[in-house]
Amino acid sequence: MSSIGKRLEQYTLKRPQEVLLVTVEIADEQDKVAIFKGFSSSLMLPTAFDPDIPVIPDEAKIISIDRIASPYNPEAPRYIERQISWEAMQAILAEVGV
Repeated sequence: MSSIGKRLEQYTLKRPQEVLLVTVEIADEQDKVAIFKGFSSSLMLPTAFDPDIPVIPDEAKIISIDRIASPYNPEAPRYIERQISWEAMQAILAEVGV
């Protein structure tokens, strides 16, 4: 099974019209990660230059996921669905085969 981050990146490759905004907790520190067209980037912490270093490590706790229509405008996001739990997102991932 692929890591959480890789699965979410794969989802955005299959749904390029969507941006995922993922709220995670990593080692007791909260972060927001934007995922678009297969790439992840932290919005609150530095993102490593090496794409092999996951932005969302396997031990991260997913707090919620927002599905947003692309292009993402942080001033006026167009939400498709908000506050999705990891359990609910797994069903959406399964629908697209990731």
